[in-house]
Amino acid sequence: MPSLTPASEDTRIYECAVMYPHGLTQKEESDLVKEIEELFTEAGAKQVAKDVWGRRGIAYSVKGHTEANYIIYHYDLDPAKLKEIDQSLRIMKGVLRHLLVKPPKNYQVVKYSETYEEWQKTRESVDEVRAREKEEKVKEQVARKAKRQVEKTSERKKTDEDRGPLQEEQLSRKLDELISDDPVDI
Repeated sequence: MPSLTPASEDTRIYECAVMYPHGLTQKEESDLVKEIEELFTEAGAKQVAKDVWGRRGIAYSVKGHTEANYIIYHYDLDPAKLKEIDQSLRIMKGVLRHLLVKPPKNYQVVKYSETYEEWQKTRESVDEVRAREKEEKVKEQVARKAKRQVEKTSERKKTDEDRGPLQEEQLSRKLDELISDDPVDI
């Protein structure tokens, strides 16, 4: 993890979140990112960390866009240059929104893009959860049916033992009842 201690007493660490439209061509996107990074470099900033979040939905439409790409930067920067960078980002074509903040003391840089990817790999999709629940329900129904059949056969054995030997016709009817396929609701 990168250290968030400034390189000198004259500089501070700043976090910059940049939101730009989703749907740009690869060349347009790389040019925009390069332009943003050059803006900081020209101001004498040193990049401490960069976290590319990628495409995310937006809570409300911004300039007609409902999805955007996000990049989070951490820069070691002279505070006097902050206003200049803020104004340049405001008028930069292609940047929908940006936010420059000074992180609190003892702030740790967390690569959310990496943790998000790990979460996506390990999480169950909605369809997988439904399929698993449906399978468990079917297993329960099959187990209940088997239990009922065992109870019925044990009761019949007791009543059959009390009656005596069965005739061939009665025996076939009893076997048909035991073997019958009761429908299982799925």
